Amino acid sequence: MIEPADPTSEKTRLRRWRVAGIFVSVAVAEVGLFLLLGRVRGPAQTPVVEPPPFEVVLYDPPPPISNEPPAPETGGGAPAAPSVIHTPPPPPRERPREVPAPPVKAPEPAPVVGIAPAPSPQPGFGQGGQGTGGGSGVGSGSGPGSGSTGPRLVTGPTIGQIRANHPSGARSRYGRVELSCIIRLDSRLDGCRVVDESPPGMGFGAAGLQVSGYFRFQPPTEDGRPVEGQRVTVGVDFGRPPR
Repeated sequence: MIEPADPTSEKTRLRRWRVAGIFVSVAVAEVGLFLLLGRVRGPAQTPVVEPPPFEVVLYDPPPPISNEPPAPETGGGAPAAPSVIHTPPPPPRERPREVPAPPVKAPEPAPVVGIAPAPSPQPGFGQGGQGTGGGSGVGSGSGPGSGSTGPRLVTGPTIGQIRANHPSGARSRYGRVELSCIIRLDSRLDGCRVVDESPPGMGFGAAGLQVSGYFRFQPPTEDGRPVEGQRVTVGVDFGRPPR
């Protein structure tokens, strides 16, 4: 026959302590596991709170306040035509004033006949010849050119040709020579002689005779035919004349 355990016996107390120790050990292990899981997961995240939704209402701004009285309402109909801008015409241009001509015409300068001492852009006058020809011929000539005409200068010496024949001993001096020559039918001058030399004794006379070979004259005509033997006087200027 089995006797019931005595709660006050030594074995019973040891068993109770053993059961209590196991319970405490399990409880301590659970607490340690809970703390370990908390450290691994990190701090708890704060939940994000979304803001409440809101509404946007669009509206037209009110018209500006004006002190002018409201315009009267008009009836319906077609829209008004586009406005037309009229620009004024440009002012007329003023015409330049006309300068009246002088009552008395200015006198024309007297022509200078002879060889120019220096080239000039202005047109010059030829070396005029002296002759006794007239234009009123009488006779039974036939064809054009009946009557008489005087000699006419065709060409004269150039400035370079005159400078090339300037007397070597009077390069810095001005001189003038007048020659009396006969016009040949081939327009050359022949039988020239010095009729005036200034200054004398400087060699300008001989130089003028050399330059005379560059003159060409149209001989005078008689009844439309050229006449040989007409004498003409020509002048040659060496250097620039003094002012």
